[in-house]
Amino acid sequence: MSVICRRCLLEDMQGDELYRSVQERISLLDESVRTDKRTYAERLEKCRSCDELTNGMCALCGCFAELRAAKKDMHCPGKQKLW
Repeated sequence: MSVICRRCLLEDMQGDELYRSVQERISLLDESVRTDKRTYAERLEKCRSCDELTNGMCALCGCFAELRAAKKDMHCPGKQKLW
């Protein structure tokens, strides 16, 4: 049985292979398209407070929150645009 983790990022799910895969993909992003560490952390904190975050994924767009937050040109897909 799979546990649903509301308001959890992939990094919050210990031992998750998917987290490692997403982090590897983020590390491969060119610096010109990657957000700085501070902005990335701020974005993820806002995602954690969102009711649409489940198991590290945004229910509005279907993306992994960590990957979306890592890209400069991306934004929150919600109506209120948390970031």
